[in-house]
Amino acid sequence: MLSHTAEYLGFTSYPPAYLSKDAKGKNLLTGANFASAGSGYYERTAQFYRAITLTQQVAYYKEYQDKLVRMVGKERANAMFSGGIHLLSAGSSDFIQNYYINPVLNRAYSPDQFSNILMRSFSTFVQNLYGLGVRKIGVTTLPPTGCLPATITLFGGGSNQCVGRLNQDAISFNNKLNTTSQVLQNNLPGLKLVVFDIYHPLLDMVIKPTDQGFFEARKACCGTGTIETSLLCNARSIGTCSNATQYVYWDGFHPSESANQVLAQDLLEQGFSLIS
Repeated sequence: MLSHTAEYLGFTSYPPAYLSKDAKGKNLLTGANFASAGSGYYERTAQFYRAITLTQQVAYYKEYQDKLVRMVGKERANAMFSGGIHLLSAGSSDFIQNYYINPVLNRAYSPDQFSNILMRSFSTFVQNLYGLGVRKIGVTTLPPTGCLPATITLFGGGSNQCVGRLNQDAISFNNKLNTTSQVLQNNLPGLKLVVFDIYHPLLDMVIKPTDQGFFEARKACCGTGTIETSLLCNARSIGTCSNATQYVYWDGFHPSESANQVLAQDLLEQGFSLIS
């Protein structure tokens, strides 16, 4: 989704993954990707899935900054840090792949309390980036988590409908994300912090798929369309559809390429302040 937004902005290449062999020399001048699948605001989510925690991602970013300073000098590097767009997408794994299935967490904290813990992590993350000279940050909301094919399978009780309590938790989280972001902007001079709403555009696609040219919104294209994700999903997976463009979801957790293109156009319209 974020890569499609980059295309709409006119970028022809994507920053390399920071830990890949491509992330060296001049390739670093276009930026770097520090994201890690399965990571989240909650450190133990990342640790459980052997992903890179947000704290470690910031450490890698600091390391990246040092490399850039050595390459182009401090003045030019600082201009790149303050002028560059930094995108963060997290939270879904914290709820779906940790909180809802982890009795240690969901017995200790209500969804509201868990959201507060995640907000503290988000706030610390933004303040750490700001301290490193970053001034343009975009963060995505949670999607309608109760409408993902995997969550309907896991928590829907045999129903084929969106799980209302999960969507309500996502709405509550997103409200806190907007409030926290506003407080951060007020307290950190020069910071542009944009919250990208992916909840409502994706919910529209799920509720009225044909309005956006989609045929299927309850079942994913990959495999059985109910639970698979990651390595279990590829073009050769048994049962995988032959017409992914008609599906809102590629796998149990992630939108299809076509759905991402629709979302990217929405994100672009929301994010003009980051590129102005």
